Amino acid sequence: MDEFDIKPLLPRHIAMIMDGNGRWAEQHGKLRVKGHEAGAQTVDKMVSLCAEIGIEVLTLYAFSSENWERPALEVAALMRLLRHYLKRETKRLMEQGIRLRAIGRLDRLDPKVRKELEDACKKTAAGKTMTLNLAISYGGRDEICDAVQTICRRVQAGELKCDTIDDKLMTSHLDTAGLPDPDIMIRTGGEYRISNFLLWQLAYAELYFSDTLWPDFSKDELLQIINDFQQRERRFGRVL
Repeated sequence: MDEFDIKPLLPRHIAMIMDGNGRWAEQHGKLRVKGHEAGAQTVDKMVSLCAEIGIEVLTLYAFSSENWERPALEVAALMRLLRHYLKRETKRLMEQGIRLRAIGRLDRLDPKVRKELEDACKKTAAGKTMTLNLAISYGGRDEICDAVQTICRRVQAGELKCDTIDDKLMTSHLDTAGLPDPDIMIRTGGEYRISNFLLWQLAYAELYFSDTLWPDFSKDELLQIINDFQQRERRFGRVL
């Protein structure tokens, strides 16, 4: 890490679309689940690095709302991996002061998986080093629709007036309420789209697309992206 000067203009929030596990497995002549297992090891590396260098929030797109349409065996394998990760890593997250949060329609999760996730979030709630935000059963359009419905109910109940609805109110009703918007969004795997991920929150994020498949994504590549981010001039629609 000495090669990069990472302190000035350090991003507060990094969001990642972890793409390429299945293709990595195919390239190595393995079952798709082996790609997801290899990807889980990369998650460990990225979480440790981000906490070490001072990133406040790391959001990982772990399972999208569309992923429920994948073959049942693959979905079951992904859920097993999630449970295994939570059982294996919760203690380490507590030791490192990393707070775990989860966003998405968690009610769709198997009750055992959801309980494991909720328990891990409770056990790590006091963490101050970094927030690890897992997007599970998550879709950006779903999130916005849910927020709008909640606001509509508050208007109907007389708690709000329509002319008080603004971007701050909307933001406060999203799953990520209380977290800063991402400064950087990284997608691995060579695809150039955001795939229904944090549609509201990515309005002014710097976007990075890597050809590297997620299991091969390295700490050095993340540091290079952060270094590039520090060279960019962020105007947020203004003229500086």
